[in-house]
Amino acid sequence: MKRYFSFILVLACVAASGQNIDDVLRYSTEDLQGTARFQALSGAFGALGGDLSAIGINPAGSAVFINNQLSISGTNYNRNNDAGYFGSLSSQEMNSLELNQLGGVFVFNNTGGSDWKRLSLAFNYDMAQNFDNEVFVRGNSNQGLDTYFLGIANGIPFGNLLLQDGEFIEEAYLDIGSSFGFATQQAFLGYFGGIIDPLDDTDDNNTAYLSNAQYGTVNQEYFKSTNGYNSKFTANIAGQYQENLYLGASLNFHTVLYEQVTLFDESGYDPASSIQFATFDNLLRTEGSGFSFALGAIAKLNENVRLGASYQSPTWYRLTDDTAQRIDSDLADTDIGFIDFNIVNLFEAYRIKTPSKYTGSLGIIFGKDGLLSFDYSYQDMSEAELRPDSDPAFASENNFISNTLTGVSTFRLGGEYRINQLSLRGGYRFEGSPYEDGQTIGDLNGFSAGLGYHFGPSRLDLAFSRSERDMQTYLFDVGFDTPASVTSVNTNVTLGYTLNF
Repeated sequence: MKRYFSFILVLACVAASGQNIDDVLRYSTEDLQGTARFQALSGAFGALGGDLSAIGINPAGSAVFINNQLSISGTNYNRNNDAGYFGSLSSQEMNSLELNQLGGVFVFNNTGGSDWKRLSLAFNYDMAQNFDNEVFVRGNSNQGLDTYFLGIANGIPFGNLLLQDGEFIEEAYLDIGSSFGFATQQAFLGYFGGIIDPLDDTDDNNTAYLSNAQYGTVNQEYFKSTNGYNSKFTANIAGQYQENLYLGASLNFHTVLYEQVTLFDESGYDPASSIQFATFDNLLRTEGSGFSFALGAIAKLNENVRLGASYQSPTWYRLTDDTAQRIDSDLADTDIGFIDFNIVNLFEAYRIKTPSKYTGSLGIIFGKDGLLSFDYSYQDMSEAELRPDSDPAFASENNFISNTLTGVSTFRLGGEYRINQLSLRGGYRFEGSPYEDGQTIGDLNGFSAGLGYHFGPSRLDLAFSRSERDMQTYLFDVGFDTPASVTSVNTNVTLGYTLNF
């Protein structure tokens, strides 16, 4: 019989929903995005300028423009993830096509004899991160779903999990999350999902639980699909002072949409086990906005050498999470199906402060023949924070972040060689691990190549970039001590059009 709770039901939960170090890292880093020329040089533009995406590295770069310019870029993203889990290997690949950059700059030359020779105003949209991705993990594991629920439930009074008189199961699910928090809500799912039972079901004060599953190993399949974006709109002003100094400042406005679905299936228990199958699926949706600013300078030492320096402030995000879950097993309550993705937990807004970033750059210009450029950036990831830090859960997680993450050094090297109307480009980048152990997320290595062809005032650019990184993916953040080892390869092909006027 269909009940009225089958439509979307939203309840504000006052307890933390499990925001953690993963959320902080997700919004503290940016992909190699931007114009096709910018990507072809692996983003090594801090001392060069003259590209709309370069103002994301150094705001002074817009003062290098000598003409008004508009540019637009689109990218095909290819993501391939190879996962190893308890000796089993699996692979997942996906493609997505996005408009990833759109912007313009307007140049005002000063002919009145002032030391300020030029002023530029630039506006640019970049997709700072594209979250479209899929990971599939399969293996025969000695850590079952019961370890997740036991790890959370032990210590929680059994009486807090029980239905009230006349209460529907989906009502209880939402009310428990609101009243007691995320951990008690998970214990509720484990109990009514048939995965765990209290050691003494006659005692409301019971805080010990046991598993209903028997196994030596179990067959597990885990699928994680994410989509969304972190877009960045930049408003920039920059000027050329006398002949050799460029100064600039930018305001950055972020818009975040992140959706994550995980599907988990488990089977292969012992024949005597009361449970022979279990499923547990989770949905997360995050929306929000952020703000940051940047300051930068470029000094032209002579006709061939330029030095750049820039500061990017922390980004201050304000985010909200919606979550939904569903669970099933042989021993699940008959009404467990009423808890599904239509029953939504709406959590209070929270904030993330990402670390600031410092960049030093060197550019060498070979007249009209080409250029070489090098950037070094440093960002101390241990300074990232969840806020408000008056929340005990956030304070504890921030302490974990400061002890687990470390400073990240990024190196970018790019070059361009011009043959008449044709430009040949290439680049390399290295980004260190944000983790002290260097393994949870490993170092990133990437290279790029590209072409540009000038048609009078306009230019058509094509770029290819590839990056690879190893990481450890934990299927659940409690009870699952052995992660899947994932090698992630991102391959982007970008086409861009630029018009000078």
